[in-house]
Amino acid sequence: MQLTERQREIVEIIKKNGPITGDEIAKMIYITRSALRTDFSILKKMSIIKSKQKVGYTYNEAFVESNNKTLVKHIMGMPITIDESYSVYKTVLLMFEKDIGTIFITKDGNLSGIVSRKDLLRIAIGKRDIEQIPINLIMTRMPNIVFSTEDETIEDCVKKIIEHQIDSVPVVRITEKNGKEIYKVVGRFTKTNVSKLLLDILENKNKEKNE
Repeated sequence: MQLTERQREIVEIIKKNGPITGDEIAKMIYITRSALRTDFSILKKMSIIKSKQKVGYTYNEAFVESNNKTLVKHIMGMPITIDESYSVYKTVLLMFEKDIGTIFITKDGNLSGIVSRKDLLRIAIGKRDIEQIPINLIMTRMPNIVFSTEDETIEDCVKKIIEHQIDSVPVVRITEKNGKEIYKVVGRFTKTNVSKLLLDILENKNKEKNE
């Protein structure tokens, strides 16, 4: 379902001014509150906006109207990256400090590798001096990295995670420099993001049933 011009205007107002009441929105677009009742109902059912009594309408960051699909950039988390010069030891410390299962590795701002806890465990079991081993010796390198772009749909990204049996993927913005593609890491998409999205959907459906 495509939004009308008025519905898109309502969404933009809520994004910029939320929480905001229906009466305040009506005054901003010079129309009566009752005339907007259907628009509010549609936007709530599409989970684009949320409402709370005595508070007003707010924009639902997890659900964005874009060809009726939520995109990776709308729910991705912040990326955690390290430079190729890091040692395996420093990488292990960072991974436990941030409590993450994978770390993305860059060189001159370009995604060059990825390393998981399993990779680090393998090298540590070998009883080698992990303080002297650079992380780029054990990382998975491009083009063997599974990644997503910002404008990829959630559905497509989840399929990658399932197909490759991985916990997360780097989200990249692809640009070009001197005729070479640059993969700048701008986000992190994980199984946890998917779980939170599913929970949000279920909670919204339960709220609609109780309204």
